[in-house]
Amino acid sequence: MKPNAPISARLARGKSLRADLPRAKQDYWQPSSDRPDPIATLQAADRGRVAALLPIKYGRMAVSPFGFFRGAAPVMARDLAALPRTGLLVQLCGDAHIRNLGAFASAQGNIVFDINDFDETIRGPWEWDMKRLATSFVLAGRESGTADRRCRDAVVVLVESYRSALSRFARTPFLELARHRVGRELEARPIDALLKKAERSTPLRNLQKLTTREGGVIHFANRPPLLQRLTGKEAENVLASLPAYREMLTPERRLIFDAYRATDVALKVAGTGSVGTRDYVVLMFGFGEDDPLFLQVKQEMPSCYAPFLDEPPAAHDGQRVADGQLRTQMTSDPLLGWTTIEGTHYLVRQLADHKSSVEPQDLSGSSIVEYARVCGEVFAHAHARTGDAAALAGYCGKVDSLDQSLSRFASAYAGTATADHAALLAAIRSRRVVAAAV
Repeated sequence: MKPNAPISARLARGKSLRADLPRAKQDYWQPSSDRPDPIATLQAADRGRVAALLPIKYGRMAVSPFGFFRGAAPVMARDLAALPRTGLLVQLCGDAHIRNLGAFASAQGNIVFDINDFDETIRGPWEWDMKRLATSFVLAGRESGTADRRCRDAVVVLVESYRSALSRFARTPFLELARHRVGRELEARPIDALLKKAERSTPLRNLQKLTTREGGVIHFANRPPLLQRLTGKEAENVLASLPAYREMLTPERRLIFDAYRATDVALKVAGTGSVGTRDYVVLMFGFGEDDPLFLQVKQEMPSCYAPFLDEPPAAHDGQRVADGQLRTQMTSDPLLGWTTIEGTHYLVRQLADHKSSVEPQDLSGSSIVEYARVCGEVFAHAHARTGDAAALAGYCGKVDSLDQSLSRFASAYAGTATADHAALLAAIRSRRVVAAAV
């Protein structure tokens, strides 16, 4: 068996790719004259979703250009696919934006900060993640009232942090890289606030927020359309899917699952881009009412990037999401898994166990730059784990060419997202799209 190529050769390979796609050209974005209608792209992606819930999705997207952007990953996937690529592949987050990083509890009980949304994950070009993430800083910054110049500075810092971390990771033994934990989060004010918020987000708190007591029995509250308690066949199907989920857990994690008993099921609406998919929550109890566990059983559609890549279709999209998360994160939810309900694929994980994410208003002033620095290292770690860190470092280089280029791209694409948001508002006014403010 041949050993891996030396670091010097892999660095050189990455550097050689600049000849085909110079870093300065990564700034290119101009909507083509035949660019598909973004509203039609979104509506095509709605097939297979619960039609009655879609007005909630569009109502949330209508709030602001950043709100639109959060729900428009299929639109940006098509746009990115039309651009030149470096050819360096990683496990994409797929829906990289500022709210899809956050704090959560590790298997060891520590609160960590990492990427925490993988619905669109797939193996693809690293620059797609970074371009989407960079654009989100501009749009979220504008929503928080941050000046455009500060937003562009944040993108420059984001990419500089990404490059610098890749340079370190390229020379890090892989076993050490797999154990690496980003340490700067404790120094950044937005992350420190997230960690404290995550400490308060416990199963007992969810019990207070999501349930009610009736006749001495605790069950989910019924607050349609955002939370609907289920009974009958639909609830039975969800519960019947859990034994198959249990079988794919490792033995030590089955011990955790087996200590709890499922008592109730509800359909819950959360997020923006996911609205319309079937998102079930299961209430479980261990030794008593003071030991609740909430499982999320979340429908997974094919990645919006799949039509534009040579990757074979996923055999199971719940497993695709779980596997992508396990490959990317340093530590993951101990109850992460997947199951199938009536032929439809689902991801299974804990619901909001010590989880929290940043809001645009948290990123005013210098906070947006601090947050960008941490996010750059987090994505560098994810991409180094799942791609060739040395080749990535070789392409990105040691000067700020890529930083400035992606800052220009982010500003340009933010303009397109803002125009697409205006198109959505026009479609709502004309009743082509139905939206509800919920």
